[in-house]
Amino acid sequence: MLDYDEEAQRYDALRGGEPRAAAAAEAVLGLIPDQARELCDIACGTGLVTRRFAAARPGLRVTGVDLAAAMTRMAASRLPGRVVRADSRRLPFAGARFDAVVSVWLLHLLSGPQEVGAVIAECARVLRPGGVYVTTVDKGAAHNVGSDIDAVLAARPRSPVHDAAADVEACAARHGLVAAGQARFRGHGQGRSPRRALADLRRGWFVTVPPGDPLAEHIAARLADLPDQDRPRPDPVFTLRAFRKV
Repeated sequence: MLDYDEEAQRYDALRGGEPRAAAAAEAVLGLIPDQARELCDIACGTGLVTRRFAAARPGLRVTGVDLAAAMTRMAASRLPGRVVRADSRRLPFAGARFDAVVSVWLLHLLSGPQEVGAVIAECARVLRPGGVYVTTVDKGAAHNVGSDIDAVLAARPRSPVHDAAADVEACAARHGLVAAGQARFRGHGQGRSPRRALADLRRGWFVTVPPGDPLAEHIAARLADLPDQDRPRPDPVFTLRAFRKV
């Protein structure tokens, strides 16, 4: 996994910036009931999306949570006094505290089903009855847009998938959360060019082919041979699932 303290300063620029944040926030809020008054954004990162939740709904009090210190500092600069550094598996909140809990681009980063279950259990715990949990699912699959870059990257070993929609739904059900809707949004600015994919490979973004590995060098050479080195291929489209606490 990437070091997100190290990644914080360039995180937004490398991941679509404001356009992607706007698309994500709009899609998430479309799944949050209008009457919600307390929202917790788990793994809020730099707060770029989180602050849009608050700006879009003046009556909604938003709390951000992230484990990485550098991410937390950046988020706190955008939402002063409303960001907490904490582990999503052990949230520092009383039960039934929030009307909505959000975890965008988190579950796929966890180490396995046990950690996914711990996070979903905590999200369910801090939700009030009738509250809504919204999360991204199938994140890795969203990046495979059928491009020539994807054809080259297909040579790398696949990471285990921990955020498959069916698995997340089953886990949610075990914690009293029932399906309540879904949405999709475009990851603006995240369509890879060959040059960008090669840079990501060199910095260890693709965890199953660490820099210096012979397979990484083979993939690097193939990426360097692709045409239109600076032309981004299509953006990914991400999927959100919503669950209501019964």
